[in-house]
Amino acid sequence: MKRLAVLGYPVGHSRSPAMHNAALAELGLAGEWAYEAIEVAPDAFERRVRAMPGEGFVGANVTVPHKGAALARADELSETAREIGAANTLVFAEGAIRAENTDAEGLLRSLPESQSGKRALVLGAGGAARAVVWALLRDGAAVEVWNRTELRSRNLCEELGGEPVAAPTQADYSLIVNSTAVGLRGEDPFAELPLVADGFVADQTVVDMVYGGKPTKLLSAAEAAGATVVDGLEILVQQGALSLELWTARPAPLDTMRTAARNA
Repeated sequence: MKRLAVLGYPVGHSRSPAMHNAALAELGLAGEWAYEAIEVAPDAFERRVRAMPGEGFVGANVTVPHKGAALARADELSETAREIGAANTLVFAEGAIRAENTDAEGLLRSLPESQSGKRALVLGAGGAARAVVWALLRDGAAVEVWNRTELRSRNLCEELGGEPVAAPTQADYSLIVNSTAVGLRGEDPFAELPLVADGFVADQTVVDMVYGGKPTKLLSAAEAAGATVVDGLEILVQQGALSLELWTARPAPLDTMRTAARNA
């Protein structure tokens, strides 16, 4: 049996197992491959990853808070993962651990159009934010980054590009991406982020990388204003499809993955 997993802390909310196992079944690999969720604390991450190849694992997705650690623990880095400075996908092959990043391309595939020449606001400065900023800059957007700890947003921009912003005006942006974990545990985004519920405008695209059983408060407010919204599940599907293709060398069944993720 070839094993796959998602590693996170927490990870119980993840829909990746349902999504990937449905895809494996669609590809006729269900009897040979299986995908699971593994909760692993930060202090146990390196030990857990190093043990996985010997346990039959051929790959893993990595989520909060391990994307930086995944890069550091890898033996080989893709150019994208190296430039972003974070990894969301590991490939175990030929005795080596290879770090990849499919978050960046997954985000771009989730957006309704290119952001070239447009102004974007990214909320957060963690591993997910790094992929978002890297992707948007290469798509031609002018990117500004807000983080609660301003030093982190400033450091991110010094490394990757973009401009830190302390008090953004949300109506000024064509694209707003929440790459923080605000909302994952039910927090009010309008209490934690520099946004107001009635501050969205109709010609914006608003992305919330947090997902749950129903639209987040952030996306509900944006949609009420007429903005185009993209939820975290679509990004999960798109980046997951790219990961699956790395592991199996087979085209990922996007519709099957999308349906499974939304029904999980």
